[in-house]
Amino acid sequence: MIDINNYLNSFSNETKNPSLQAMEYFMNEYSNFEKEMKFIHIAGTNGKGSCVEMLNNILVCEGYKVGKFISPHLISYNERISINNANISSIELSNLIEELSPKVDYYNSTHDTKVTLFELETTIALLYFYRNNVDFVVLETGLGGLFDCTNIISKPLICLISSIGYDHMQILGNTLYDIAYQKAGIIKKGSHTLFFSNSDLVDLVFINKCKETNSTLHLINQSSISNYSYDEIYQYFDYNNFSHIAVNLKGSIQVPNACLCIEAILILRDLGYKISEDSLRSGLSSVIHKARFETLVKKPLVIFDGAHNENAILNFKNSINMYYANKKKCYIVSILEKKDYKKIISLLANDEDSMFIFTSGNKEKGFVDGKVLCNIAKQYHAKNIHVMDLKNAINFVLQNNSNFVNFIVGSFYIYGDVIKHISNFKEDKG
Repeated sequence: MIDINNYLNSFSNETKNPSLQAMEYFMNEYSNFEKEMKFIHIAGTNGKGSCVEMLNNILVCEGYKVGKFISPHLISYNERISINNANISSIELSNLIEELSPKVDYYNSTHDTKVTLFELETTIALLYFYRNNVDFVVLETGLGGLFDCTNIISKPLICLISSIGYDHMQILGNTLYDIAYQKAGIIKKGSHTLFFSNSDLVDLVFINKCKETNSTLHLINQSSISNYSYDEIYQYFDYNNFSHIAVNLKGSIQVPNACLCIEAILILRDLGYKISEDSLRSGLSSVIHKARFETLVKKPLVIFDGAHNENAILNFKNSINMYYANKKKCYIVSILEKKDYKKIISLLANDEDSMFIFTSGNKEKGFVDGKVLCNIAKQYHAKNIHVMDLKNAINFVLQNNSNFVNFIVGSFYIYGDVIKHISNFKEDKG
């Protein structure tokens, strides 16, 4: 069996010049099987992962066979590709890699640009779902939309854009209009498009794109949501004719996300697919989304959130104010160099009553040095500042911070390391 990690790690993780050429090659090699499949295609700066999990969970509750493709993974590559929440096995993944490897080699030898990791992963996922005859694929874009690998699909049932904010500006553009234009690239002829109203300028991007492609636009407004409340477990709200919906994800941003998913289910119903209200409610009330305000340890309380851009950090802080406004707080912060880390620190470090521990993440992904983050934080109101490696930071809060709510924030790419360090700490303590 091929060594999956070694093989996949040999591919470039970088984003090359915008093109779907490699994806077109792979689909042509397999007679464009993707045209026979039913897709719900999801893009957005933040919230797309939550929408993927909600829709997937609702459809699984109804009894459908659902393929789910996400990125990034948290611990293993297998997490990116699943059917009814069961990850692709290493044997199945290895077999598909061995099958595709000669095609990758041929493409690389005949083209100036090489196949990227995400192009290979997307091809594996689509092929795996097709051969397993899934009813639906809930497909998450990797970056942007227009030239994202997943945009090789031509006939999505629904195109859902969760939100528009600043991230990946070096690729998608420096204005919300430019970013929205890239995200709107997933909208296809004859599809249904879902978007939660943002601003007149951004909304207009989607309105115009839907007119251009003859896609039916479902523009959701905040006025459709009422009777909002929350407790330690659920958030509750009414949406149009649905009353007292409960969603099992924290943070007020999840309510608009849930409304997008409810509307998507109503569209599928109109298209003739059976989905009961019980399945809808059960899917939202039982949904789990790892690494999004996820409690990893209850005592001392340790919460992980992968927020890594301006909007995500603002949503993260809003959740903290909802649930832990009067608690002592400690933040363990690790941020990738390619992110707007100065802006992220400016938003976090104005909390002068909290403790901050800055780390350099892990060696694999290119994190900002913890000392650099510390020096930036000193420009703001933060006073209780420390620099440690990630392992020592985890050990410190587990051993000393029983009176704090401890947050680990800034990147999804340390999740696996955090889980390992917590597990090792517990083992050492017996």
